[in-house]
Amino acid sequence: MNEALTFQVEARDPDTHARAGLLRTPRGDVPTPIFMPVGTSGTVKGMDLDNLDQLGAPICLANTYHLMNRPGHERVRALGGLHKMMSWDGNILTDSGGFQVFSLAKLRRLDDNGVTFRSHLDGQLFEMTPESTIAIQEALGSDIMMPLDVCPPHPCSPNEMEQALRLTTAWAKRCLDARTRGALFAIVQGGVEKALRTRHIEELGELPVDGFSIGGLSVGEPPPLMYEVTEHTAPQLPADKPRYLMGVGTPEDLVTCIGLGVDMFDCVMPTRNGRNGMAFTRRGNLVIKQRQHIDSDMPLDPDCACPTCQRYSRAYLCHLYKSREILAHMAMTTHNLYFYLELARESRAAVLEGRYKAFLADFLSLRQSSEWS
Repeated sequence: MNEALTFQVEARDPDTHARAGLLRTPRGDVPTPIFMPVGTSGTVKGMDLDNLDQLGAPICLANTYHLMNRPGHERVRALGGLHKMMSWDGNILTDSGGFQVFSLAKLRRLDDNGVTFRSHLDGQLFEMTPESTIAIQEALGSDIMMPLDVCPPHPCSPNEMEQALRLTTAWAKRCLDARTRGALFAIVQGGVEKALRTRHIEELGELPVDGFSIGGLSVGEPPPLMYEVTEHTAPQLPADKPRYLMGVGTPEDLVTCIGLGVDMFDCVMPTRNGRNGMAFTRRGNLVIKQRQHIDSDMPLDPDCACPTCQRYSRAYLCHLYKSREILAHMAMTTHNLYFYLELARESRAAVLEGRYKAFLADFLSLRQSSEWS
């Protein structure tokens, strides 16, 4: 057993594939299901990390590609690692940077050894291999690392998909050989083809990794198809390892995919949408700049216990947003992250109490009411 991470399933819902677990690292416990706020450049945009801690986030993400570009992973190492640099005591999961690299289609070249690409910042030439990806993440001091993988576009040709599966498997093995510390997940690819997903799970399933990620979804396919592929994939993953659906998604995505057996999620939606004036609430989404909120003394969500809803009215938030005040971004982001984290906590409680199916139906019904739109 790898001392860097252990995982225990504490309960399974009787009517769905939902489960409640406890992921443990030397840095602290992470109850699952969990939503992980995204801190691309070593900060969750619009949030002081003390406030993030007060919202109950035990883990956040950082982006290997962006931190490698700026300020540079060796500089982060020299400053004591990313936790010290950020002043964050919680867990940090780092992606491999592969998704960002592969999005730079005109700036990169792919071969069996890895990826050669030019920085989007200054055009500097970099080579990223499975070994260098692990070295960078270890320099950052990551608690949970992702291997270099190939995330094929949707749609893609059969040849592109075959190359993605072959390289992702080969690179996962090289990442395992290169690792000297920390936890490492494997990433299952296969696009929306169920047979390919099953094949890739069989290829990766025997690797001594600490968890499994479902990659290559939420890249343009419609949500029902994403759910269908997740429903097929998640239950086939090892039952004693955490399951992470990468880059997903809306509140509806979270509760639906928890019911399909997923434990971990991340997405930029709560922070990005918050900065753009949209709040997630139990009764639908709320756009704060709309005229109907300009004189309202109601909070964003009367049922929400977040600091924003306890302190500020919609009228004040509308004024801040229209005045382009930074506090608007901070307050809306705080609310959205609390909403996502609380949604994960409520989902966990529903699993522990054996009532997840009813919880899921009630949540989706209330969200579809769109009371504030």
